[in-house]
Amino acid sequence: MFAITAFGLCAVGGVLLGDALTLRPQEAVRTASLAPRLMQDQVPPRMAPLLLLQAASLVTLLAIGAVTASSDPDRAGRAITVTCDGMRASLGPWPGLYYSGPMFAALAVGTPVCVWALRRISHGPGDDQQRRDRAWAITGAWGLLVSSQVLLVVLMILVALTETACAGPLGAATIVVICPLGLLSLFTFGWSLVTVVVPRAVDDEAADDGTFDDE
Repeated sequence: MFAITAFGLCAVGGVLLGDALTLRPQEAVRTASLAPRLMQDQVPPRMAPLLLLQAASLVTLLAIGAVTASSDPDRAGRAITVTCDGMRASLGPWPGLYYSGPMFAALAVGTPVCVWALRRISHGPGDDQQRRDRAWAITGAWGLLVSSQVLLVVLMILVALTETACAGPLGAATIVVICPLGLLSLFTFGWSLVTVVVPRAVDDEAADDGTFDDE
């Protein structure tokens, strides 16, 4: 389970390192109008809100998992304790602090670094196409970090709540709520992976949006 978090961090680190080591073409000095470059104009206009929604959902699920996790010494932070037919039962794996701690840490490290990189790109040299390619690749890397962890948390909750019939109505309602989130995360994970591996594949969509006109 920790390998998923490590995978997301490696994806972010690899894309940022590749962006930092890529030599920028030397261009002649050009004049342009004083139009400000905004970071939100460089990121994918459709996918960025979905990734932000997933990040907020991930933080919410991890917080709920940490609060509801069992405090038993043998499975502290790794299971949830429920009462089934008058007997206490532990269901797991559960996204308690044992698992959510590294995930919170990964988000706390990866998110500010990606935001800093996007700000640097939006105010840095290069034409619109170059800035867009770099910004989309970094957004895709952050998307891999977020969506992979959302998928992992959803899978953990589904396994725990469907392990026995002890989850009750609240568990059934939880499954109904998180299943669409899991499907959305699966879609954004695929998009993020394609964007990182084949960044040029997003150029046509960005051009169709018409949001990256020359200054």
